[in-house]
Amino acid sequence: MLCCGKKSYFAAALCIITLTSMVTLSYLRLQRLSHLPKIVQEGSRCRGKVTNSTITALKDNRTFIISPYFDDRESKVTRVIGIVHHEDVKELYCWFCCQPDGKIYVSKAKIDVHSDRFGFPYGTADIVCLEPENCDPTHVSIHQSPHGNIDQLPRFEIKNRKAETVSVDFTVCISTMFGNYNNVLQFIQSMEMYKILGVQKVVIYKNNCSHLMEKVLKFYIEEGTVEIIPWPINSHLRVSSKWHFSMDATHIGYYGQITALNDCIYRNMQRSKFVVLNDADEIILPLKHPDWKTMMSSLQEQNPGTGIFLFENHIFPETVSTHMFNISSWNTVPGVNILQHVHREPDRK
Repeated sequence: MLCCGKKSYFAAALCIITLTSMVTLSYLRLQRLSHLPKIVQEGSRCRGKVTNSTITALKDNRTFIISPYFDDRESKVTRVIGIVHHEDVKELYCWFCCQPDGKIYVSKAKIDVHSDRFGFPYGTADIVCLEPENCDPTHVSIHQSPHGNIDQLPRFEIKNRKAETVSVDFTVCISTMFGNYNNVLQFIQSMEMYKILGVQKVVIYKNNCSHLMEKVLKFYIEEGTVEIIPWPINSHLRVSSKWHFSMDATHIGYYGQITALNDCIYRNMQRSKFVVLNDADEIILPLKHPDWKTMMSSLQEQNPGTGIFLFENHIFPETVSTHMFNISSWNTVPGVNILQHVHREPDRK
């Protein structure tokens, strides 16, 4: 009897697991079907005003679009980097216009709000939409509803649609520049160190900086090293210079740093072999290699198939300094002379 009882329980468990699996698969299939693009309009041309702004607010003022990117790594989707209110934004739709017939396809978006909001109500979001199978749309509009008039919606160019040749080995993405940034000496020293280490491109999401810093940026832009992405986030949200909501109860932390860095990854993933995420006061210094190229070759040999590398950080306090590199001509340049701060704090355990 006990043995039969065990068999009965086992059969029941198998049945429950099987039924659960069937329900789950059916639900996932229905979910996927609900996200498939559907034709809602047919016309002769694609309408709507094309926007080139870095940050565009939708009519709900709870959703802010940075940029859409074509992403075919797993399936044919448009991945839109945006900022959303984590509670208020529940549904969004991608409106694709296919040329030359002008058919409008609407695809329900999957909204993936990043968990690292640090308590702020707004956070970075991946707004992901399946693309129509029979066309390669060049632009997309985002709307809160699958119904409406596309003429009234802003249109965004879908970047990375055409495959690019990798043109640089290393691109550094520096998190948002704000607060009338004026640490000129440290910035110049970091830029020159990046170039010594093998960096060809530095991307800066600039909110604001000092007049002198503008001149420095202009020099590096003309040199071809720096690319500036305008970042007027405080025109749309109440921003904080703090990293956690408990320190400053505003809309989004650190001037939307996480959103900017996510956008920088997708913006450069096709044209750069490596994309490095750095703060303005951080430099990855190899101990065993002369530059980043040889360092990364060695790391890839040791870790085949690895796509992401994390580097341990150390603090070099400004309160401890050395007289080496105390160059008098630098004393008139505002900012920290990083070459005088070479003593690091003990390793954290």
